[in-house]
Parts: sequence; C-alpha cells; structure tokens
Amino acid sequence: MGGNATKVDSSSWNSQVMKASELVMVDFWAVWCGPCQMLAPIVDELATEYTGKVRVMKLNTDENPEIAGQYQVMSIPTILFFKNGQVVEKLIGARPKRAFKEIIDSLLSKSSATA
Repeated sequence: MGGNATKVDSSSWNSQVMKASELVMVDFWAVWCGPCQMLAPIVDELATEYTGKVRVMKLNTDENPEIAGQYQVMSIPTILFFKNGQVVEKLIGARPKRAFKEIIDSLLSKSSATA
C-alpha cells in the first residue's frame, strides 16, 4: 500500500495517534478486504488534500489485531477519527470521498471553534 497515508502499527500508535494534537483519521484495513482496496485511493487523496490539517493513517488489522480489538473494530474498512487521543467519529464501510470530506470539514470546524 503505497501512497500518502502513513502506516501506523502497535509500536507507533501512541506517538502517531494518541499524542497527536491535530485531527487524526485512521483507516483500519486488511490486504484481503475488497472494499478496503477500493477505499485506499480515496484515503490517499484525503491525506494529500488535508496535509497539515489532518493526520491520515492506515492500520493493517491483520498485523495489529490488539489495536483493532481495543476499538471494537469488527468489520473493515472502519475509519476512526481521533482528537486528543479520543475517538470523535466512526465510519464503517466504504463511502464516497464526499462523505469523508463532509465529516472532516465538520470536525475541523468544531476544533477551530473551540481552539
């Protein structure tokens, strides 16, 4: 999985996701998951479009089952949005890019209003 989204795993989870000050979007995926493969280019496009505003990460659930279990990720793709180490939004299943942009823009406007 090349592209612009950053790979995260159990060793980098705390520093990359839990301690991040900006909004973090984590794509929980697996190699064998068809909808995950369809979603991958959208996730990479979002990583590019929101550079400097949103940290876009990808977590392979087969390689990191303990993190997937910690957040009750039962089906993939699941996208979790984190702010200050807390889950602020959860999406399950592949969605059109527009749906992700609406959620990201909404979460960014909330965080800038409270900043």
